[in-house]
Amino acid sequence: MTGIPTLGGTYAFAQCANNQGQAIGQSNLTGDTGCDGISPQFSCDEHAFLWDHGMLTDLGALGGNFSLANWINNAGEVVGGATTSDAFHAALWSKAAITDLGTLPGDCFSIAWAINSKSQIVGQSFNCDTNTSRTVLWDKGSIIDLNVISLDPLNINDRGEITGLEVPLGCPDTNFCAGQTFLLIPCASGQGCEGKDSFSAQIESPAISTTPTQRREMTKAFIARARDRSVRRYRIPGLQAPKD
Repeated sequence: MTGIPTLGGTYAFAQCANNQGQAIGQSNLTGDTGCDGISPQFSCDEHAFLWDHGMLTDLGALGGNFSLANWINNAGEVVGGATTSDAFHAALWSKAAITDLGTLPGDCFSIAWAINSKSQIVGQSFNCDTNTSRTVLWDKGSIIDLNVISLDPLNINDRGEITGLEVPLGCPDTNFCAGQTFLLIPCASGQGCEGKDSFSAQIESPAISTTPTQRREMTKAFIARARDRSVRRYRIPGLQAPKD
């Protein structure tokens, strides 16, 4: 057993590992006093990290003070999310660089949950006003709206099949009221199911009628839910990634 150090803070936890012996996780930073690892107030400094054969790398954020790593593929590409100056966006860390994956047009928040060996990324984009989410796929520089709502994606295999949980209407938290598990299977050309909407990702936050204080509270609440789900996602009995 090998202990993974912190990024200077008081705690760290590992999230998952790939076949190359690399692991990802989160740690609070030097001098941080706002996170206890159980009920953080999200005014704290907590960053995603990469542990690579004895070397610990701070993956940083997108202008804010918080980032979250959810998955790593065998090429060492990491996905999750990070705070910007006033929001939280899905992020990709690859070759020592962080990329803001953005949101669907008009949305405020997004998060990436998994990446396959083809660098296809599955996640969610969240509406500013209703906080409802749409399952999305980032592929070759575009964000694709899969036109499904009330689904929480968890993983994607190398065939592009996506698995996750159905979210019953009115459910605020899939940790407590998740419905059935689901499998989304991409269609082949000529099957009549093409035409999913593909967009250039929106990086800048849209103009919405909220005050800066309200915006900060929205972001704080979103991060709290995302972090809680990230910690709990591997505890769902019987739920596994679709096999390649």
